[in-house]
This record gives sequence, C-alpha cells and structure tokens, in this order.
Amino acid sequence: MKLLMMLLLIFFSLFTSRAQSTYKSAVVAFYNIENFYDTIFHGSNDDVSFTPSGRKAYTRQVFNDKLGKIAQVIALIGAQTNPDGAALIGLAEVENKMVLDTLLRHPLIRPRHYQYVHYDSRDFRGVDVALVYNPKYFKVEKSRRIYVPIPARSKEAIYTRDILWVKGKLDGERVNVFVNHWPSRSGGQKRTEPARMMAAKTVRAFMDSLWIIDPSAKMIVMGDFNDDPLNRSITNGLKATDNKALVNPDELYNPWIKMYRSGSGTLAYQDAWSLFDQIIFSASFLNRDQPGFFYYQHRIFKPAFLVETMGKYKGYPMRSYSGDTYRGGYSDHFPAYIVLLKKTVASQSDKNGGQN
Repeated sequence: MKLLMMLLLIFFSLFTSRAQSTYKSAVVAFYNIENFYDTIFHGSNDDVSFTPSGRKAYTRQVFNDKLGKIAQVIALIGAQTNPDGAALIGLAEVENKMVLDTLLRHPLIRPRHYQYVHYDSRDFRGVDVALVYNPKYFKVEKSRRIYVPIPARSKEAIYTRDILWVKGKLDGERVNVFVNHWPSRSGGQKRTEPARMMAAKTVRAFMDSLWIIDPSAKMIVMGDFNDDPLNRSITNGLKATDNKALVNPDELYNPWIKMYRSGSGTLAYQDAWSLFDQIIFSASFLNRDQPGFFYYQHRIFKPAFLVETMGKYKGYPMRSYSGDTYRGGYSDHFPAYIVLLKKTVASQSDKNGGQN
C-alpha cells in the first residue's frame, strides 16, 4: 500500500508539473544550398556556366527541379520538433532576390509565409547569404551587411561574401543573428586561412561592439565557415568553446566539437568528413532557468533521401552536380540545426480549471 501511494504521489507530482509548465520551441537552421542561381547571365559577378547555354546546361527544368528539392528540405528541417519547421534558416549560395522569392512561393513551404533578409555582395561568383524567417516567430528590427576585407595574397579573389547581421525579436526576445559564408579553401588551406581568420575577427569585433552597449545581448552565429570546429578561425577568431564550465558571458559556445571529434560532418571530400556548417551562440543561451530561450539540442539533418547511395560519392550528401553533369540531387552539404526551448507557465485560468 505504501509503495502504491508513493507511486501515485510521484505520478501526481509529475502530472501537475507537466500540466503547469510547457515549452515553446524554436528551430534555428543553416543550409548551404549549393549554387542556387537563376538561369540568366547578369554579366560581372555571375557564373556563366549556370545558364542554359553554359557548360552545366542550367536550364529552367534544372532550376525547377532544384527549387523543389530545396523546398522539400526546408519544409522538413526541424518539423519533428515543431510542426512549423524552422523559425530561422540561414542560407548560403543564393544568387539574388528572384531565386528567394521563387523559393518561398513554392507550395511545400508557402503556407508558412516565410520572409527573408538579403543583400547583394561583390562575391566574384555572385552568390550571397540570406536569412529566411517565419514572421509568426521572428520580427526583424534592423539589418545590415558587414564587409570582410580579404588579406593580400590569401585569395585570388578581391572580395568574398558579406556577413549578414539581423537583429530582431524571437517570440518577443531580442536576438542578433549573423549569417556567414567564409572564404573557401581553394588555393590551399594554409594559404587561405588568413582570409577566414579575417572573417572571424570581423564578426567577432561587431559582436563585441554590441556587447559594449548591452552585455546581456544574445548572439547566434551560423554559417558555412569553410573551417571545422577546432580550426583557429573558430577557436581563436570567434573565441568559441564547448566547455560550458569555462565559457565567459562574452564568449561563444560551440556544441559541434564533440560531434566533429566523433567523425560526423556536413560535407565530405576524398572520403574525409568536414563539419563546416555550424550554429554557434552566446553563453547566455546555456542557462535553462532563464525566462527566455535556451539551447536544448543540435543536429545534422541527413534523412536517407539526402544521402548518396551509389558510386564514388556513396554516403556523401546527394549533390546537385558532379562536375558539369546535373545529378538531380539536393546539395553537397547537409543542413545543420539547433533547437531552442523556452519555458512557459500555464495561465491562471488553466490552473483554476478555466474559471476567471
């Protein structure tokens, strides 16, 4: 009898706690969508190969097929956690507003009424970053592009993608979001490292300026960094760590380090995995007792349909192109996402059985 009463008390306690407390979730994602161009050649700062007459035969049919595949992935990222999917999605390798407008009108995601923030940059390939957001969850207050100066002799190109900064309210809580696509390793990792370090220091300096004004400001830094979690641009440039006990209020927490050390990644090259796609955030997201959003979990989104099943790329992300041949895949990167939770207390009327 005593055991039965104890079990009943435990059950009642758990039930009462669950009844009075629930959690809101917000999924924050990043996806490099691999050369999402329109089919028109715009002159300088464009890639002529991604046109119908170019060497990749990038026709309207190819564009529409890729469009549908990107929409499919965006529709599913985080949907198991929240039926509305991702509240915020950083995108890399988008050419312009036209492709974004077309993407967000796709029937698979149109019901969410996604909107976006995008600026054209002077990247020599003509691709940029963008932040797609669900206005049900996020309200934009301010945005700007942040120029990254390329150190001499680190890259052949003079310009790289600008960093996108967006300040807004995530379910009423102000956050600062930075979307990045740092300079590639083309030309060699060692030679190009200063370019990525400059990108890291650029976004870090901008964050520091915001923290001077508001030391409690929340930061989310996402992107294709073209560096892994343990590279210097991340650990020294951004000052990001996975040690929760040692991370300072003005430092960043990187949850991807353990996953990287275990051999997981978001893209593969010559049978080696890299985890270039990361979502890093300020230490203020680690406190689970706060009234605002806190970090809950992180994931690489790689359902079976995104994984190559045959050939030399078996096990890799199912990419759009192999050389100049369109393969009908999705992207050469897997998306990454984090889940944020916020505790909500049941209203007094709920506690009183609906009485006012």
